[in-house]
Amino acid sequence: MRSGLGRKRDVAAALCALLLLLGTSWPISAGDAKPLTAILLRARVHLPDSNFADSVVLVMNNVGPAPVGLIINRPTQLPLSRLFPDLKPLAQLRDKVYFGGPVEFGSVWFLFRAAKPPKHAIQACDGVYFSANRELLLQLLAREKPMDGLRIFTGYSGWAPGQLEAEIARGDWTLEHAESDAIFNGKSEYPWPAPQAPKRST
Repeated sequence: MRSGLGRKRDVAAALCALLLLLGTSWPISAGDAKPLTAILLRARVHLPDSNFADSVVLVMNNVGPAPVGLIINRPTQLPLSRLFPDLKPLAQLRDKVYFGGPVEFGSVWFLFRAAKPPKHAIQACDGVYFSANRELLLQLLAREKPMDGLRIFTGYSGWAPGQLEAEIARGDWTLEHAESDAIFNGKSEYPWPAPQAPKRST
């Protein structure tokens, strides 16, 4: 098993690589996917997998043959403005890109509030939609308040068939009803991964 420090170095390198990937590679639009149902998972405090320790995950059950989710409480150290340098108004914002999970870390996904079903998006829960469509994201970012009810993620979380059920059974997760306020309120102020403390000389 790789050390936590090694994984964090990989994440930092991937954040830099993401800036290049976004210029040419976007995931396939979710517009043709099936309707979603969703739950919130809260990890127990000392979960062995550092990717999910202390995380809150929005899990969508009908995306594929196994659960797929987004970690909603892990802002990275990457400012949103660096992903879209041509959108000058974003330079004034302090919002960060969130770490959605370790799968396909170079992909971009987003959750947003909407009063009615928009094109190129699928419903995650009441009033919240999920998409990976570039044009839709650019439309949202062009609003007067671009990050109002919008959260952007790199990567996502996934489990093999039966894996998540086994983790829940052994007490790794607690389940909650997925609601809009739980997804968008209470943003973490601590970028992930956390900076390493300097080692003391002996």
